Amino acid sequence: MDAISAIKGCLDVADLVGMAYVGDMTDQELMQRPHPDCNSVNWQIGHLICSEHQLLESIAPGTMPALPDGFSEKYSREAAAAADAGGACSKDELLGIYRQQRAATQALLASMSNEQLDEPTGINYAPTKGAMFRMQAEHWLMHCGQWVVVRRMCGKPVVI
Repeated sequence: MDAISAIKGCLDVADLVGMAYVGDMTDQELMQRPHPDCNSVNWQIGHLICSEHQLLESIAPGTMPALPDGFSEKYSREAAAAADAGGACSKDELLGIYRQQRAATQALLASMSNEQLDEPTGINYAPTKGAMFRMQAEHWLMHCGQWVVVRRMCGKPVVI
């Protein structure tokens, strides 16, 4: 197995887990917070989409589809409370935008050589392009841990 296949596998597992956790949740359930000091699941998904877009654009400008007008602002840290108050996208909108971004991430990864994956990014938490791709999966899985709490609060069944 080469690095590209390994990273693709990480992205696929993160997608499997994330979509399993939110698949049966309603828009209202996605607005819940796992703790008062945490952001809603809806906001977290928007944040993940913005982060993936921004970080992959930073290593390959012009390769990611544009986010909808106002999306990044809606899911900024400053707007987290406003998103909970009715300014959030619906689940269907969020997941549609996610799928566009993730498809572009997967296409960009497939276009890379192993040598390109070793190129530096200048970012300490993802020092190479390969680490930047891998981090997309890790970031999603980190947030998924919070979504399990909301699932339990909503009485949802165990899915993973």
